Amino acid sequence: MSARSGTETGPRSPGGPADPTEGPAGPAGPGTRRGRPLLGAGLLVALGLLVAAVWASLAFGSGDAATGDVLRALFDRDLSDKGQLIVLEERVPRTVAGLMTGAALGLAGAVMQGVARNPLADPGILGVNAGASVAVVTAIGLLGLGSPSDYIWFGLLGAFAATVLVYGVGSLGRDGATPVKLALAGAATTAILGSVTTAIMLTDRQVFDRFRFWKVGSLAGRDATLLWQALPCIAVGVVLALALGPQLNALSLGDDLARALGQRVGAARLLSAATVMLLCGAATAVAGPIGFVGLVVPHAARMFTGPDYRWILPYSALLAPVLILVSDIVGRLIARPGEVQVGIVTAVVGAVPFVILVRRRRLVEL
Repeated sequence: MSARSGTETGPRSPGGPADPTEGPAGPAGPGTRRGRPLLGAGLLVALGLLVAAVWASLAFGSGDAATGDVLRALFDRDLSDKGQLIVLEERVPRTVAGLMTGAALGLAGAVMQGVARNPLADPGILGVNAGASVAVVTAIGLLGLGSPSDYIWFGLLGAFAATVLVYGVGSLGRDGATPVKLALAGAATTAILGSVTTAIMLTDRQVFDRFRFWKVGSLAGRDATLLWQALPCIAVGVVLALALGPQLNALSLGDDLARALGQRVGAARLLSAATVMLLCGAATAVAGPIGFVGLVVPHAARMFTGPDYRWILPYSALLAPVLILVSDIVGRLIARPGEVQVGIVTAVVGAVPFVILVRRRRLVEL
């Protein structure tokens, strides 16, 4: 039959679509042109959820600040008012920190799952969190730094060193940096660096007292200086991650098919590793190592979008901050006038949905 009839003129590859623009979901999946209006509407819903979470983060929490104080603090501020002062100095910075950290961790997790072709991968697979942690505890113990705005650059340096080490070890051998070798190198690096971190803390009580609050993951006490320092790294990482969608789609089909589609597999993996380093390193330096976000959020996005990373990435960038902010709000409300750190709440909130997701096999297949 001729091509003008609108039917296929050649056989379709069993590993991917006939038209690369359709995405790995195939012509009937959510990644096709016919499914794009629905996916676009879903992005608007995710954006609405994010706006609601931001408002709730500003309106609720410990301290005597009413809903009206939020509006007045944003549009008609009076620094002599106690409620407005709480909103501006406490809730606005931690809300911004939640937005930045959530977007960074969500995108980093999605990129890692695409590169490793492993739906159980998360940013920790490259040892980024472990590298940032050992650098921060070293800065606290040897240099006496006590403020997050002081040791953020040590966190970024540690994340970069760990990423380079894992990628270097994983690249050894004839096949280069395969997903399996990267995962094994990341696990080994995480174990080694975790042991170093523990050894430093056990030898210095003061370091342990400072580091244990950062280690659990928290948005409290993050000032504007820290956020401005981390913003460039996260902004660049977000742009790079969103641009990696087509490359991740090709990598998810396997190295051979990716090369057949014209992708430079090694360059794509290297760019992905650099992106994860920027995102996860800055997020870890800001809020500490927060788990489950980069693991469960891409799963939730994939449940709606299918395996097309051109949609998984923007969904993850919107849904991950929602999880972070909601967890932070819950932590502030359940232990008033104190609070439960966001890293603890995300582990509790994310565990049950993640178990449900991984037990449904079709949702975890890439």
